[in-house]
Amino acid sequence: MQKFPQPEDLTIQFAHSAYDFIDEFASRDTGIRHFQTFSREDTVARMSEADVLVLSGFWKNSWLEHDNKLRYIQAISAGYDYFDTSGLKARSIVLCNAGGVNSNAVSEHAFSLLLGLTRRIHIARDDQNKKYWRGMGKAMSMREDELPGKTMLIVGLGYIGGRTAQLARAFGMKTIGIKRNTNGFENLVDEIYPTSELHQHMPRADVVVLTCPLTPETTNLIDAAAFNAMKPSAYLINVARGRCVDQAAMVVALEEKRLAGAGIDTFEVEPLPQESPLWGFENVIITSHTGGETRAYEKNIVDQLLENLNRLAQGNDTLINRIV
Repeated sequence: MQKFPQPEDLTIQFAHSAYDFIDEFASRDTGIRHFQTFSREDTVARMSEADVLVLSGFWKNSWLEHDNKLRYIQAISAGYDYFDTSGLKARSIVLCNAGGVNSNAVSEHAFSLLLGLTRRIHIARDDQNKKYWRGMGKAMSMREDELPGKTMLIVGLGYIGGRTAQLARAFGMKTIGIKRNTNGFENLVDEIYPTSELHQHMPRADVVVLTCPLTPETTNLIDAAAFNAMKPSAYLINVARGRCVDQAAMVVALEEKRLAGAGIDTFEVEPLPQESPLWGFENVIITSHTGGETRAYEKNIVDQLLENLNRLAQGNDTLINRIV
């Protein structure tokens, strides 16, 4: 690896339409030159100035062909499937993702969706907007539910999945983990099985939570066969990627009442089109891919970025969440 520039020789470009990294980075008083762009057009226009690029969805692999001095990309999401990793490697550009940066945020969001469904918070909010007092003595099917003693099946046991399992145990739930490689993860959950056994264990679950990355193996992992394997009283929570679920099959399962409900933060197409039938289900809670967005997000990203830059300046290329 070529010698990495020292901090005084670096320029960092932050690029995002919503996250504002400038104030957070400036508060660290590093003396490192930095700026932020808020659109893809402005990002590519100024990318030649940057040694370090901090971004997510703006990235285009065609930018690798541009004349630039880029040495390090810090993705601000855990997912990195939109990067040409072989192209980055060929140009000696380091790529690190943000795995673990939002593990608290996303796991808490998963539980927010689950608790919203089991405690019928979304229904209560709708009633509030209508100024309707539902009252006690509701039919059993309309009552809130409790989590202790129920079984959560978690697909993916990275930072987010592991934290979700920890929260599930705190709620007195039994946990089943599904992971391609099960070695070394036994202590995170009560039971763990390879992905090939997913359908075998889905009938045991009261809630299935997706926290896995999007890969060729996980694309449409939850398909019609998976929904058929779930019991009708089970919930699906997706805080992974939209394409991990066959969305059309999920709509059918909801229409045919083969699924008690779903909490969904990510979709095949985003924003979710207005004509999507998912908007109309009373037993579905939709959030707009906001699971990782908390007040701590920029701070957590900058923490990792500065630690990695410090290591690189010292000639240490063992980085946090290094991909390339």
